[in-house]
Amino acid sequence: MAGLEKLVSKLGLPRKVRPLIKLGIAGRPIHRPCWAELEHTRLTPSLTMATIAVIGTLDTKGREHQFVADCISQSGHQAYLIDVGTGAEPQVIPYMTREAVAQVGGINLESLRNDRGQAVAAMSQAAPKVLLKLIEQRKIHGVISLGGGGGTAIATAAMRALPLGFPKVMVSTLASGNTAQYIGAKDIVMIPSIVDISGLNRISRPILAKAAGAICGMVDSSLEKSASDDKPLILASMFGNTTIGVEHAKDVMEKAGYEVVVFHATGIGGITLESIAETGVAAGVFDMTTTEWADEVVGGVLSAGPRRLEAAAKSGTPAIVVPGCVDMVNFGSPESIPAKFAGRKTYAHNPQATLLRTNAAECTEIGKRIAEKVNMSTGPVTVLLPLAGVSALSSPGQAFHDPEADLALFNSIKSNLRPGIRVVEMDATVNDPFFSEACANALLENIRRKQ
Repeated sequence: MAGLEKLVSKLGLPRKVRPLIKLGIAGRPIHRPCWAELEHTRLTPSLTMATIAVIGTLDTKGREHQFVADCISQSGHQAYLIDVGTGAEPQVIPYMTREAVAQVGGINLESLRNDRGQAVAAMSQAAPKVLLKLIEQRKIHGVISLGGGGGTAIATAAMRALPLGFPKVMVSTLASGNTAQYIGAKDIVMIPSIVDISGLNRISRPILAKAAGAICGMVDSSLEKSASDDKPLILASMFGNTTIGVEHAKDVMEKAGYEVVVFHATGIGGITLESIAETGVAAGVFDMTTTEWADEVVGGVLSAGPRRLEAAAKSGTPAIVVPGCVDMVNFGSPESIPAKFAGRKTYAHNPQATLLRTNAAECTEIGKRIAEKVNMSTGPVTVLLPLAGVSALSSPGQAFHDPEADLALFNSIKSNLRPGIRVVEMDATVNDPFFSEACANALLENIRRKQ
C-alpha cells in the first residue's frame, strides 16, 4: 500500500479522503466513493488553502487534467478531480467518480453506455448539480476544465449554472470559434488549447500550466466591498446610437441613489440583462434600447431571441421601455447583407458592421412584438416614445430619418398595448436630454409605486 499512498499524495488529495481510495490487491477494483461519503468529507483544511474543482472526461483526458491538478497543488491550493467521462475507465484516480456524479444527477450511466450523445447530454445535466452542491457546502472556490467537443459541452453546462463572479476557466479546442453556446450569459474564461488535448507536449504543457495559474490567480484575487454595493440596482440597455441619452439618464438615476449597470444591446447583452432581471435582484429595468428586436424580426446578427423584454415583465420588476434603435438591423461587412435586401438604405457603422434601415412593414411587426412583451408586465411599467427619432441615425437630417417608418412603429405599439399601460409621447429624439430625463424619472416613479 506504500505505492498507493505515494500516488494519492501526488494527486494532492486531502488526507481525510485518502481512506476512501482503496486500490484492490490482486486485481480487485478501486473503491468508488459515492456522494454520501464525499458529502461529509472536509475539503479545505485551512483558511489559506482554496479548493479548485478540476472537472473533465478522465477516460480520455485524465492525464492532462491530472497535470493541471498537480500545477494547482504546486501553487498551494487543493485540486478536486471530478470525472464526468462516460466511456472507458478513468486514466487517473478521481476524487469524485462518474458514479457519484450520476447519483447526484439521478441518471443511470449503465443504460447510456452505448449512446455517447445521450451520455454527454446526461452528464451535462448532472455536472451543474454537483458543482452547485459543492459551492453551497463551501467546498470549492473555483473550477477549471479541459475538453474537446463533448468535454467542453459538459463542463461549460456546469459552469453556466454557477454564480457570476465564481472563478471559471475552460481550456478548449473550440475556444477560437463561436463560443456563444458555451459561455451563454456567464463569465466563463475560455482559453484556446491550440493543439488537441491529447497528451502532454511542448505546446500543450505550458498552455495547461498557464491555465492552472489563471484559475489560481482568480481564486486568490480579492476585492474590497464598494459603497455602491449597498445601493439598489438598476439594469439599463444601451447601444452606440443611444449612448448620449442613456448616459444622461444614468447620471439622473445615480444622483437619486441607485447603482446603474449598463448592458450593450448586442444580442448577448440583452440576454444577460434578461438573465439577471429574472432573478428579481434589480430595483428597476431601464430598457431604453430594444434594438435587438429589429434583428430578431428582420434577421440580423444581434438578436437576443424571442424572450427579450419578458424578464422584467414576468418578475414584476418596475421598468420603462423605449423602442430605442429599432430603426436598424445589424449585419457584418456590406457583402454579408442578404440579397433580398438589395436596394435598401444602409449605413456603414465600421468596416465590420453595416446597418440596414427598417421599413414601415418591419416597424409595424417590431412594434407589435414589443407591445406583446410589455403586456406581460405584472409590475409598474411605462412606454416612452421619442417621436422625432428613435436613434441618433433616425433624427431629422440623419441617414435613417424616415417619418413614415417611425409612425408605423409608434402606431403599432400603441394599438397593441393592453389598457392600463402608461404611454408617454414626446416631440424629441431618443438622445435629447429632456427625453432621457423623462425616462429616468418615469422609472424612479415606477420604483416608488412598487415599494
